[in-house]
Amino acid sequence: MHQSVKLILQDGSEFTGYSFGAECSVSGELVFNTAMTGYPESLTDPSYHGQILVASYPLIGNYGVPPFGEQDEMLQFYESDKIQVSGLVISDYSEKFSHWNAQKSLHDWMEENKVPGIYGLDTRRLTKILREKGAMLAKIIYKEEVEWHNPNKENLVAKVSVNEKQIYGNGQHRILLIDCGVKNNIIRHLLKRDTTVIRVPWDYDISQENYDALFISNGPGDPKQCQITVENITKAYQKDNPIFGICLGNQLMALAADANTYKLKYGHRSHNQPVLHVNTNRAYITSQNHGFAVDNNSLNKDWKPYFTNLNDDTNEGFSHVSKPFFSTQFHPEASSGPTDTEFLFDEFIDKIVEYKKKWEGKKLKVGS
Repeated sequence: MHQSVKLILQDGSEFTGYSFGAECSVSGELVFNTAMTGYPESLTDPSYHGQILVASYPLIGNYGVPPFGEQDEMLQFYESDKIQVSGLVISDYSEKFSHWNAQKSLHDWMEENKVPGIYGLDTRRLTKILREKGAMLAKIIYKEEVEWHNPNKENLVAKVSVNEKQIYGNGQHRILLIDCGVKNNIIRHLLKRDTTVIRVPWDYDISQENYDALFISNGPGDPKQCQITVENITKAYQKDNPIFGICLGNQLMALAADANTYKLKYGHRSHNQPVLHVNTNRAYITSQNHGFAVDNNSLNKDWKPYFTNLNDDTNEGFSHVSKPFFSTQFHPEASSGPTDTEFLFDEFIDKIVEYKKKWEGKKLKVGS
């Protein structure tokens, strides 16, 4: 700790700072996040897999790290079972932490997970570079040089998805969840609404499962790397079971609907993004973490925009004009961000209840 270390950007910019966390060199895509709190959630979010995260809020580490795996089966204070970012860049590291629930320091946790960090540099200048030039590749150099690594050329979803089917809860609504890098809090929100969640790998053949509704999760990287998932969603569109997609799930649903996705300049990675609910013209504050977006103009007549970003007019979700299919680009389950849009989980359950009533009605007619 406190060894001199360099951050080198692909455009040639160099920053010198001090090390904390693991003493190793890494390369990845450099992105920034504007959140003022919630670094345990951000660092364990699978959507950040392969990326070096810049925290624009200056003070990080001041409240340490909470207990790991003691509260519930979904790791209450974390979004996955490990740190997902490749590296962390901050302005000032707080060695002394203070919080009633802290178990260890951020440095110790990152060291255990073999994730390097760098502090003592001008993150405001760094964020300005990323806002002007866009997300770019970067390296954290600790003694040994590393090659440039572009994670977006890989199928990152395959690296963060589960390998086999897992079942949570014992509720009355059976939800099949395609895990593309799902955040734990999504599953928690579903479970507290009387559901049974069947979590399956990203490339799982969902046609072999009996379910009331389909959920497509968030995840990292380019959605066009997940063609198997897109094909499975396309088949699911032939049925009438409700479908809900979040973040990467929004993009995968768009591709399955023959729409297009594209890479944003620097992405939306903050806990204060305003979106407009198209149906009601109401604005909501949302938490976001994505580098790709859906092209609104590529949606065909069977689909319509559901939410729109009030900063740049990009797509924040869409819905089917007649079937119970909808999606959001933002995270309504966000733990360290706004909870304004948690009602969308209730809407999902309402659609499931309505679907099951119609299904039962059809069975009764056939039986009579």
